[in-house]
Amino acid sequence: MIEKPTVLFVCVHNAGRSQMAAGFLRELGRDRVEVLSAGSAPKDQINPVAIAAMAEEGIDIADQTPKILTVDAVKESDVVITMGCGDACPIFPGKRYEDWVLDDPAGQGIETVRPIRDEIRRRVEDLLTDLLPETRARS
Repeated sequence: MIEKPTVLFVCVHNAGRSQMAAGFLRELGRDRVEVLSAGSAPKDQINPVAIAAMAEEGIDIADQTPKILTVDAVKESDVVITMGCGDACPIFPGKRYEDWVLDDPAGQGIETVRPIRDEIRRRVEDLLTDLLPETRARS
């Protein structure tokens, strides 16, 4: 059992899915999980529709900025969650990797992004239950 696990969310642009996932994990995991996000080809800003969708959930991701994926970020993470970034993410032995197949919110309206957001929340809740079994008793 890892004392305070570090989770890295990776998608291509680090502007939508990975930022929403990081926002949910920061909110739901509070200070029990270290949260990182990055992209293999980051955009210059977060997708405004992703910001709006998360605001509907009471989570502000507007102050986040897309970051480039680095080998160090992967090395310091216990869990690496990829979302459509293919082979861009370096693989290190002993790490837990998951690939979450999710539609890309880029260029989509809020009606299309809401179900993506809701699926990300469900997966983050499952991840938290797995990483921090004590959360199961509190839920």
